[in-house]
Amino acid sequence: MADPAEWNNGGWAWLDGASPAEAVPAGDPASSFARCFAGPDGERVLDTLKAMTLERTLGPDASDAALRDLEGQRRLVALILALTARGQGA
Repeated sequence: MADPAEWNNGGWAWLDGASPAEAVPAGDPASSFARCFAGPDGERVLDTLKAMTLERTLGPDASDAALRDLEGQRRLVALILALTARGQGA
């Protein structure tokens, strides 16, 4: 069994967060998403995607397949929005 004194060798340093070099791994597409959706055209595309997915509701008679399809679309749009925000430093 490990010695309890060794459990906290890291101290409080982990609260400082990652250094800027560690925060963005090589090959991270977030900055590309931010550039792609910057400006009025990108904003219009994101607004359209949100309206078509996140702000859309299905009626009570929607099939299981329709619900799953919409959830997949919502997940993809949410990922695009998250990558765009991260690339913009939000």
